Amino acid sequence: MYNLPIVASLALALTSLPAAAQYVDIFIAPKLEVNPLSDTTYEVIEKGGAGPREIWCAAADYAIRDLGKQRGRIYVVAPRGPAQTRAGETGVAFSTRDPGIAARTGYSVTTDIAGANLLVFHAEQFCKDQIIEKNDIFP
Repeated sequence: MYNLPIVASLALALTSLPAAAQYVDIFIAPKLEVNPLSDTTYEVIEKGGAGPREIWCAAADYAIRDLGKQRGRIYVVAPRGPAQTRAGETGVAFSTRDPGIAARTGYSVTTDIAGANLLVFHAEQFCKDQIIEKNDIFP
């Protein structure tokens, strides 16, 4: 005699495999908290060991989805440091408006220099760092 809960669990697991295998991309980036400071300025709160690429991703995502900013640049107006909107946290303030702060240019992505800036499209590409492709899960 078969144990019904075990047989039912096995049947459910086997039927869900084909559905899971059809996914091409899975986005697993950690969602970082973003808090508005004004109409064009907002703060990304760092968490879970997020680095500059994840922070720029969150800044671009907010600019696109919440501010409707599809083009142009986003700027660091307050570099990585004590958060303005969360006591005891670390944050980076961004703006969709040029703050007029001259920043060094270079090839590194930083959140430590006021005036650092990227095209919204460029920063959004960092969100793709966390995409897992089907072959990564189902070889």
